[in-house]
Amino acid sequence: MDENIVIRQMVESDIEQVLAWRNHLEIRRYMLTQHKISLGEHRQWYNKNSQDYTQKLLIVEEGTISLGFVHFKGVAQGGIADWGFYAVPDTPKGSGRKLGTTALKYAFQALELHKVCGQALIFNEASIRFHSKLGFRQEGLLRQQCRINGTYYFYFGKLNCCNKSDYK
Repeated sequence: MDENIVIRQMVESDIEQVLAWRNHLEIRRYMLTQHKISLGEHRQWYNKNSQDYTQKLLIVEEGTISLGFVHFKGVAQGGIADWGFYAVPDTPKGSGRKLGTTALKYAFQALELHKVCGQALIFNEASIRFHSKLGFRQEGLLRQQCRINGTYYFYFGKLNCCNKSDYK
């Protein structure tokens, strides 16, 4: 891992910046919750999740530049956790890969997870390709799993990455 890249806990002073990234049109169009999230709603989410030891809210940075946000859910040593993430909009090419590999190394080394799972909406082809490049494999297709603006969509999932040796 590049020694200039660090992963750290999200703190309260990050709330507004992370919200701005999350509300960016290119991010939220691939999320289940696609409306523009209010600061109050985001604070409530942060307060709930930051107090739960099975959830990790993380920021990945390269030097003084933020690369993005990562969320691990269901964290337990030797366990299986779900992840979600987004790169900072308009970061340089390759930033997403740095974010992903850093987060997965953290998951397998620091959190001592056995397996990381992700899901992507079927129309989010870039995310599906990204997961594949990181070593994820599809274990199923969840038909009409989520409803967005009155339309049901497939989830391309579960996408699983369980080869810890790739992230040592």
